[in-house]
Amino acid sequence: MNWILLVIAGLFEAGFAACLGKARTATGTAVYYWYAAFFVCLAISMLLLIKVSRQMPIGTAYAVWTGIGAVGAVLLGIFVFKEPADFWRIFFLCTLVASVVGLKVVSS
Repeated sequence: MNWILLVIAGLFEAGFAACLGKARTATGTAVYYWYAAFFVCLAISMLLLIKVSRQMPIGTAYAVWTGIGAVGAVLLGIFVFKEPADFWRIFFLCTLVASVVGLKVVSS
């Protein structure tokens, strides 16, 4: 169950990064909605990380949380914000995913 909560927390981390990106391009009152969504995603992500870290080593939990958030943020950047998807970005994204999977395997 902790691993599921950790994945959800990581997805909310990617969500708050996406909200920052959307707020940057928004105009008018929409900016405030994106910042509000940022704070909601941030709070949910942090609360889940706190819950998970009570029963899992903090080093593993934090590394997996940031890894999932980083992968999610890069993928959102590529697909939503039209950032480049060149070979090296994809290569290092794959190494990051492999590292997160490796931490899961050795932490079981």
